[in-house]
Amino acid sequence: MTASLEQTRLLRTPLPGPRSQELMRRKTAAVSQGVAATMPVFAVRAAGGIVEDVDGNRFIDLGSGIAVTTVGSSAGRVVDAVTDQVAAFTHTCFMVTPYEGYVAVAEQLARLTPGDHEKRTALFNSGSEAVENAVKIARSSTGKDAVVVFDHAYHGRTNLTMAMTAKNMPYKHGFGPFAGEVYRAPMSYPFRDAAEVDGKLAAARAIGQIETQVGADNLAAIVIEPVQGEGGFIVPAPGFLAALAEWCRANDVLFVADEVQSGFGRTGTWFAVEHDDVVPDIVVSAKGIAGGLPLAAVTGRAEVMDAVHPGGLGGTYGGNPLACAAALAVIEILETEGLLARAREIEARLLGRLGDLRQRDSRIGDVRGRGAMIAAEFVDPATGNPDGALAKAVAAHAHSQGVIALTCGTWGNVIRFLPPLSISDELLDEALDIVAAGLEQVS
Repeated sequence: MTASLEQTRLLRTPLPGPRSQELMRRKTAAVSQGVAATMPVFAVRAAGGIVEDVDGNRFIDLGSGIAVTTVGSSAGRVVDAVTDQVAAFTHTCFMVTPYEGYVAVAEQLARLTPGDHEKRTALFNSGSEAVENAVKIARSSTGKDAVVVFDHAYHGRTNLTMAMTAKNMPYKHGFGPFAGEVYRAPMSYPFRDAAEVDGKLAAARAIGQIETQVGADNLAAIVIEPVQGEGGFIVPAPGFLAALAEWCRANDVLFVADEVQSGFGRTGTWFAVEHDDVVPDIVVSAKGIAGGLPLAAVTGRAEVMDAVHPGGLGGTYGGNPLACAAALAVIEILETEGLLARAREIEARLLGRLGDLRQRDSRIGDVRGRGAMIAAEFVDPATGNPDGALAKAVAAHAHSQGVIALTCGTWGNVIRFLPPLSISDELLDEALDIVAAGLEQVS
């Protein structure tokens, strides 16, 4: 899988190199400035834990295209499956003449998502689209309109999912008005919940607000990321998700797990909600599901999914045959190559190294996460206030030294570590050395 690209970091030119500079000039002239780029380098190849740019520079990949290339970019089995499919047919539209690949993906999702109940799946193109359809399904099934989301949440960039997303800039600013009947509840954020670190107490706080401001009789669904993504890789306190799910069951409210970033092996289980022994009514998948091809899914209880009238779900490209072929290959790779266990190995390595850094430098306020979804939160050590400038500076140092590192968090003060599960320990250690050097340099 990685033989075609040497698995070493290499800087042949100052960054960005001359060819990337030329491409950036073309981008500026042709692409909307609203489409920004984290790094001003243009990729030409990627495999394993390395991305190579047009100037021959090789970067250690700690981003996986934002949690997409979980099994590694252009993994051999994915390439073979897509090549075979593209030679057969590229598109017919499943709503016109169906094909087996779509059905096979739905069957696999019924097997892999939590719970042994009967399930149904509908396939879409993106995480935003899938989340929006999950809300449509919840409303159709329950006959209720309201949806509850949480502080620090990110659910997408469509009109409805922008309403569901917490952070204004850059996701919502200037794009309103947004869809209605979306309400926000307080999230369990153990690092910043000074008093309510207990998950059940944090859930009681959220439920109390939901009951008084929304009312269970009006509420179709609670939608939550089991590990929040853009919000800062926030892992709720133990018991929080389970208490919310229990309240949902008792009040005819659907529990929807948005696993767009945290699903498909990223956290060391197929879905992050499994860490809390919660069985959702609906699970939303995307990102890592198809190895880089656009695919998303909504999988839920049969009676919930079948409540929608025929023709109410779909889309021209939803469940594209190439993406379905890729998804089936990704599932095979994750299972046969032991990559769930590999995610847990990466977790131990990242938490160990970052935990050591935190012990030595009080500007790292918290280290958290699951599997290959780990974050370091940067703070002012005197006040504990978020330090977004520090996170940005450390990430910029990593970029200059050939490491792809991404920031996130409501205040932009978190660096997230999302390496492909195919990355080597050597590359991971080298990248962490560079991040540590960046932190020291900023001081």
